[in-house]
Amino acid sequence: MAEPQTPPRPLAALATGVRHFLLALQFFTRIPITGRLAAWVGYSPAMLRASAAHFPGVGWLVGGASALVCAAALWLLPAQPASAWVAAALATAASVALTGAFHEDGLADTADALGGVVERERALDIMKDSRIGSYAAVALVLALLTKVGLLALLAQHGTALAAAGLFAAHVTSRLAPLWIIRTLPHVGDTPRSKSKPLADAIGVSAGIVGLGWWAAAMALVTGLLPSAPWGAAVAAAGGMLVAMRRWLRRRLQGFTGDTLGATQQMTELAFYLGLAVGLGLQARGWG
Repeated sequence: MAEPQTPPRPLAALATGVRHFLLALQFFTRIPITGRLAAWVGYSPAMLRASAAHFPGVGWLVGGASALVCAAALWLLPAQPASAWVAAALATAASVALTGAFHEDGLADTADALGGVVERERALDIMKDSRIGSYAAVALVLALLTKVGLLALLAQHGTALAAAGLFAAHVTSRLAPLWIIRTLPHVGDTPRSKSKPLADAIGVSAGIVGLGWWAAAMALVTGLLPSAPWGAAVAAAGGMLVAMRRWLRRRLQGFTGDTLGATQQMTELAFYLGLAVGLGLQARGWG
């Protein structure tokens, strides 16, 4: 009897990549991966660690869905200034629904833990508390208001710009945590932490895959809208990432799962802000 043939190595590598992407999708969104598909994907801590390479790929889906909601709302609603605000709110709601407020929860816990002047161990204890404190409430309200306001501003400059900005921001902001994981140690309650598999630094190959997802997204938006100030948006997100890393290193000497969510949220906001500021500079002839 003939020996069963193993898949060619390129096909096996592709299948592994798809499994890791679907695992990232399962872990970071509410998109159901169930039944036979879930059985095929499988799970192990090593697989979850490898799936970190596809965080920006999750941004393709979440950002793409949010962009479609924004574009559809702007097309269906009357041509009034308030429509931009409604579209921005609906796009934000779509991203929150898709992720189950996963990253917003991380922002809230991080704000409660690091908003006050407390010792490192006390800050780590606060992050484990599921209750919402004053710092968390303020951070969430300000973050959502700022996000909706910036998206409304972009929407008033055109549907294409708002949709492309949403898409690119979600991908870029999910690349940012990879650098945190790569350059800082995990300091959470490792035995019980959901981010335990990420405690080990991700490899160079995972970083390259993540950069590939991001580079493809930026190539797409710059090809569609070459005159938009994408450089300012990326620079603002990069600056926020550097600031977040320095803050986490100083306060915690490392990262937790919650701080990765906070990093995603803050770099997403910074991307929108950089894009909006870039538009203002272009309008003044400085871009």
